[in-house]
Parts: sequence; structure tokens; C-alpha cells
Amino acid sequence: MTGDNQEGRISVLTDVVAEEKEQQEDVALRPQFLNEFLGQRAVKRNLAIFIQAAKERKQALEHVLFYGPPGLGKTSLAHVIARELGANIRITSGPALERPGDLASILSNLQDADVLFIDEIHRLKRPVEEMLYPGMEDFALDIILGKGPSAKTMRLALPKFTLIGATTQVGRLSSPLRDRFGTHLHLDFYEHEEIAAILSRNAKSMGLQLATDGATTIARRARRTPRIANRLLRRVRDYAQVHRFDTITSAVAEKALDMLAIDECGLTALDRSLLAAIITSYQGGPVGLSTLAAVIGEDEATIEEVHEPFLLREGLLERTPRGRKVTPKGQTLFGGAGSTL
Repeated sequence: MTGDNQEGRISVLTDVVAEEKEQQEDVALRPQFLNEFLGQRAVKRNLAIFIQAAKERKQALEHVLFYGPPGLGKTSLAHVIARELGANIRITSGPALERPGDLASILSNLQDADVLFIDEIHRLKRPVEEMLYPGMEDFALDIILGKGPSAKTMRLALPKFTLIGATTQVGRLSSPLRDRFGTHLHLDFYEHEEIAAILSRNAKSMGLQLATDGATTIARRARRTPRIANRLLRRVRDYAQVHRFDTITSAVAEKALDMLAIDECGLTALDRSLLAAIITSYQGGPVGLSTLAAVIGEDEATIEEVHEPFLLREGLLERTPRGRKVTPKGQTLFGGAGSTL
């Protein structure tokens, strides 16, 4: 193995280890109970009632569907629900359930009152989804024996369980699946104050000295999203460590985030490139998604799922039947059509 290849392999391995450590850190920072979960007040208020009612009746909680942009706490809330119910939780995802047998194996191993969490549930394949219907509605598993005209269906009883589905694209769920959830809860972007409170709490758990103004600075650039806020906190921590700052102040946070090309509005270099392409090349729009993706060198799914939700929420971008347009607010923010962002 050449030196370059060896260095490349070491770099990849180091990145994987670092990512695993950060994932473990994220799990450790998750709230355990509803009263520890910051933000999403309406969602928490409803969940508290539904959970208490289910416990008083000594029944499984009705199936819950969480939907909204990524990084807002859908997975964390699934864990919180399981803890509040005193139940075990099984975790999987839509892409991981490739065949009906994969789902059957999970369902048949559930216990009474267990919680089954399916992330990215909109990506379930149709045969898998159809097997889920009797499980959700009748707590039964239909198994087909044989093929063709002589095939028979055998029904097995399942324990009373709670399915929690999470999706960033609720419109992609079929009506039969969506209607089988007893509770639909939308998670919205957080206020800056809520993000700052989450950062302050997590900094203590990580043993960091985070000043109030430092938490505010990071929060304002975190796109109103806890997952992004936690990631930025770790990068600011790295910067403070290398430069020997004992306390993360606003000035320290600004220098670290400027280095990452994240501006005061929370926009990344790709966000600014997207807006710049529309403003300078298409006079503010409209422009089709496929054309925009080709111009900035990014795939359509990343634009739709990662960048657009925040830009739409902040009123910088709008969708029209003819394509994407930069709003007057976006034009003003970046100095009009002649801006280079």
C-alpha cells in the first residue's frame, strides 16, 4: 500500500470513529422524559395527555405519526414516549425493511406494550407497508402460505404494541397507512431562545463552559434545529480547545462559525450559492428544481429536504407552480438582483 493510500484509509477510519463518537454523544444528550424535552410545547402537551390516558386505561398508546423537517427531535420523542410508558423500544427504518419477512420478524418478536419506531416510514416498500396494515389495525400478522390459486393465509395474533412513525415527507405516505395512525403530530422549527436553552443544558453535560452570549450566537446560526445546534456546539468546542479558550463566548463562537462559512442567519455556503444562482442567473426566479440542482451541482433531494425547509420557513425562498423564487425579503437581505452574496 502506498503512503497516499494508507493516509487516505487512516483518514476514512478516523472520520468513521469520530462520527460514531458523536452519535454516542448525541444519544447521551437526549432527554429521558417529557419534562426534560425543551421546545415543541404543543406536541408535549398533547403527548402528556395521551400517555397518561393510556396508562390509566392500562392499554397500549395509539399509534403516533411524527412529521416535520429533519433534526427536530422525532427520534428523541420516540425514546421519551417509551420511557414514559415504561416500555421497551425497537428501532428500525423504512429503507432497512426491504422485504415483508423483515417486518414479520420484528413484529413477531414484540412484547405487550412495546414501542416500535420506524424512521423514514415514507420509504417503506408497498409489500412491506401492506403487511403492516393488519398489524396496526388488528394486532395480527397475515402470513401467506404457498403460491397461486392454492395459496392460503394464516393469521397470527400479535401483542398490543405502539407504532411510532417518523417522516420528513408526510405527503408521500399512502392514505391507508397515514389513516391508521391515531395521532398525527407536526414538529416545527424551534425559537432561538429554545435552541439556546438546549445548548446551555448540553454544554453542561459535555463539561463545557458556555457563556450565555455564546449560546445565543450559536443558536442564531443553528437554523432553528437542535441537531444542527449540537453539531455546531461540537465544532465550536474544537475551535475553543485548539485555541485554548476556557469559555465559549460570543466572540469565540463567531470566529469558529465564520471559519465554517455559516453566517449570522444560519445560511451555509450552499444556501447562499442556491439563492445567488436564482438572483443572478434567473433574475430572482422562478426556476425549476432540476435546473437549479444542475446549476449549483447538488442533487434535487438534498435541495428539497435539507436546504429548502429552512429557507422557506425564514421567508427567503418560495415555491410556485413555475419553480423556485427568491422572495422580496431574500432580495433585500442579499442586496437585490445584483448581489454576489
